[in-house]
Amino acid sequence: MLAAIPPDLPIVAVLDRLVEVLQTQNSAVLVAPPGAGKTTSVPLALLDQSWAAGKKILMLAPRRLAARAAAARMADLLGEAVGETVGYQVRLDKKISARTRIEVITEGILTRRMLTDPELSDVAAVIFDEVHERNLEGDLGLALALDIQAGLREDLRLIAMSATVEGGQLAAQLGGAELIESAGRLYPIETFYVGRTQDQPIEGQAANIALKALSKGPGDVLVFLPGTAEINRAYEAIHAKAATMSCAVIALHGSLSPAEQDQALRPQAGVQRKIILSTAIAETSLTIEGVQIVVDAGLSRRPAFEPDSGLTRLVTVRASRAACDQRRGRAGRTAAGQCYRLWEEAEMGAFPAYDRPEILEADLAPLVLTLSSFGVSDPASLKWLDPPPAPALWEATKLLIDLEALEAPAGQASRLTPHGKKLVSFGLPPRLAHMIVRAGDLGFGATAAHLAALLSERGLGGTSPDLEHRLVSFARDRSPRANKARAQAHGWAKQVGATEAPVAELAGRALALAFPERVAKARDRRGGFILVNGSGGELPTHEGLATAEFLAIGALQGKAANARINEAARLDKADLEALFANQIETRTQTQFDRAKGTMQGRYQRRLGALILEERPVSLTADQIEAGLFDAVRSLGLDKLNWSDRAKSFVERLKWLYARYPDQWPQGKPGALEEALQVWLLPALVGVKDLSDVDVAQALENFLTWPERQAMAQAAPTHFVTPLETRHTIEYAAEQGPTIEVRVQELFGLERHPMLAGGQVALVFQLLSPAHRPIAVTSNLPEFWKAGWHDVRKDMKARYPRHVWPEDPATAQPTARAKPRT
Repeated sequence: MLAAIPPDLPIVAVLDRLVEVLQTQNSAVLVAPPGAGKTTSVPLALLDQSWAAGKKILMLAPRRLAARAAAARMADLLGEAVGETVGYQVRLDKKISARTRIEVITEGILTRRMLTDPELSDVAAVIFDEVHERNLEGDLGLALALDIQAGLREDLRLIAMSATVEGGQLAAQLGGAELIESAGRLYPIETFYVGRTQDQPIEGQAANIALKALSKGPGDVLVFLPGTAEINRAYEAIHAKAATMSCAVIALHGSLSPAEQDQALRPQAGVQRKIILSTAIAETSLTIEGVQIVVDAGLSRRPAFEPDSGLTRLVTVRASRAACDQRRGRAGRTAAGQCYRLWEEAEMGAFPAYDRPEILEADLAPLVLTLSSFGVSDPASLKWLDPPPAPALWEATKLLIDLEALEAPAGQASRLTPHGKKLVSFGLPPRLAHMIVRAGDLGFGATAAHLAALLSERGLGGTSPDLEHRLVSFARDRSPRANKARAQAHGWAKQVGATEAPVAELAGRALALAFPERVAKARDRRGGFILVNGSGGELPTHEGLATAEFLAIGALQGKAANARINEAARLDKADLEALFANQIETRTQTQFDRAKGTMQGRYQRRLGALILEERPVSLTADQIEAGLFDAVRSLGLDKLNWSDRAKSFVERLKWLYARYPDQWPQGKPGALEEALQVWLLPALVGVKDLSDVDVAQALENFLTWPERQAMAQAAPTHFVTPLETRHTIEYAAEQGPTIEVRVQELFGLERHPMLAGGQVALVFQLLSPAHRPIAVTSNLPEFWKAGWHDVRKDMKARYPRHVWPEDPATAQPTARAKPRT
C-alpha cells in the first residue's frame, strides 16, 4: 500500500526505517510533528508486511471525529469507500466489512475487544496515535497490550506515535523500543499575543478577534474555546454579522452528531469562508481543510476527580504549552497562516509543559473493573506510562465494593462478583451499568438503559439539566445518532430482561441507583440543594428543577460547597424510602443551646446529610448529662458558671503548680480539660442546664481528700487578721498571693504570715481607714520598724480621730476611730 501514500509527505522519509525495525522488533516509537502525515501513512505502510498477512492493523485515535476522518482519508487514498480495506469503529458508529484490514478505533473499543479476545488473535499490530494526549483508556489499552505482548503474543507489533511527547522516555517505557523521528511540514505561521481584555468574557473577545482576522489574512478561522457553553455564546455573538460577510459560523464539539461534526471539515456551499468554534477536539489527528487562522483562548476543560466527595467535576484550566503548539499548528497545515493568542507572551512560562495524564486525576473505578475482569489483581504488575496512584485505586476499589461489583475477602485481592461480571458486559462506566442491572431488578430497567445512553453520549436529548425532559426529547429524536443510541439502550435493557417502555418520570429513581451519594434535598432558598455526602449544589432559579424537594444528581461543575448542577432528575420522599430503606437512620439528635446553656432533643430520620423527618423530643437524664458534658468539652470551660470560689480554686492550683510542678500536676495548663470526666461528669448528674453546676464543688473532685487538706495548708483561701476578719487571698496577683487590708487591723502582729509551709510570704496591700492604698509589704516586722514612722505621721494628720500608735507591733488591733469626747 506504499504506492497510495502521497510521496511529498515528510513521513515518507522514515517509513522504510519503520518497516525495517518492525521486521525484527515488536515495538517502535514514532515522533513526527503535526502535518507529517503519520496518522494516515503508517497503517498503509504496514499493511503489506509479511508479519501482517491475514491479520488486521488496529489504530487507536483519541476522538471519534479523528477516527472517522483518518479512516476516510486512508480510504480516499486507496480509491475506496470507508468500510472496505479501511474502516472505523467508534461508539454508536462503525463501518467495517469482512474485507477490512485497517480499523481505526477509539480507545475504549480496544479494551472491549481485548475482553472478548485476550490474545487479539486476528490482530497483527496496534498503533497508538497521539499518545501524548494520555487519556485514561489509552494508557490502560497500552498497558494491557504490553501485557498481552509479553505473555501471549510476542509477535504482536505495538507502535506508539505522537507529535509532542518526549520520545526517548516513551521508548524506554516500551522496553527499549526503537525511536524513529520524522521531520514535519508546517508552513510559516505568524503569531500574535493579543493579551486578555477584562471588559468582556473570553469567548466574546475570541469571537471578535476571529471576525477582525477575516480581513487580515486568507483562509478559514479556527477558534479554540474551553467548552460548549462558551462556543454557544460566541456563536450567538457573531453568527449574524458573519453572515453579512459571506462567512459561516460552525460549532465543533463532542456533543454534536457525527454529521454535524463532519460539516466543520467540509467546504460549505454558498459561503466563501468559515469560522469554526471548537473545543480541544480539533487539536490533533486531523487536518481541517482551509484553516489558515487560529484564535486560541489558551484554556481547556478537563475532568477532575475529587476522592473526598466521589465527584468528577469539569474544571477550566490553562492549556499546556504542547497543546497550544498543536493548536497553533492548525494554521500552517495547508498554507502559511496566523495565530492569535489571548494572553501575553510573558505568561507562557506559567503554562504547564504538557497536559497532566488523566490516569493521575481521574476516577479509576472503570480501570479497576476492567483490570479485575482481566484477572489483574495488582495494577503494579503492568507496565504503565504513569502508574495509577494508590489512593485513587483504593477509592475506586471501595466504590466497586459498595456497588457489589467486587468482593474483598480478608488477605486476598479484590475479585469480581457475579454482579461485577454483569457490569463488565455492558461496556459502560460501573455506576451506569450498576444502575441498569438494579433498575432491571426493580422493574424499570428500560428507563435506566435509555438514561445510560443519555449520560454516556453528550448532547443527546438536548442540553437541559432536567433529565426527564431530555428523555422525552430523546424518545422523539429520529436522527441517525439517536436511533443508534436507542438501539444500544434496547440491547442493554434486553440484557436485564426489561421489556417495558421507558418512563421519563422514573429517571430520578434510576439516577439515584447510580449516584446514591448525590441524592439531594432542597435548602431554604430556591435552587439550593444539599447532597447526601454533605456537599452543596445549585440550580439557576429559573430552572423548573429549582423547585423540587428532592433531586437525584448526575453531574456537577465547580466547587463542592456551591457546585452547579448540570444533570439531575426529580425524586420524591417515597422514592427515597423505597430505594434506601436500609440506609435511612433513625436517631435522636441532641443539640446544645448556647444561649440558654441547655440541651434540646430532636427526633430525626436521616439519609446521610439529608433530614427526612424531624420533631422535638424529650431527652433522658443520661442524654442531657452526656450532651452537657460534650458541650463543655467542645466549646470550652467558659460555658460553665464560674463563681469566685471556683475561680479561686483554679488560681491556687496554678500558683502551686508554678512552684511545685511535681507535687501539683493538676495545676498545669490543660489539666482541667484533660480530666473533665474526673471532676465535671459527676457534677452533671441530675442537672438540666450548665448554670446549675456548682463548679467549685465539682472541682473538689479533682483532688483527693489528703490533697485538698495539703492545698488548704499550702495555699489557704483566706487570711484571718488579729481582729478575726477574713480576707480573700488573690493568688493571680502580679506580685504574688496578696490581700488588701486596713493597716489598723494588723496592729499587734509581730510575725509576717507565710504560705506554702513557710516558703512564700503573703503580700499585704495596706489600706488607710478610707480604703486607699498606703503601702505594700511582704515583711511586716520590718515595715513596723522602718516604714511605719513616715506612714504614721501622714495618717495621723489625715485621720486624727484614729489610733496611730508608735509601736504597732504591740498595739491592739482596731477597726474603729477614737470615741468622741
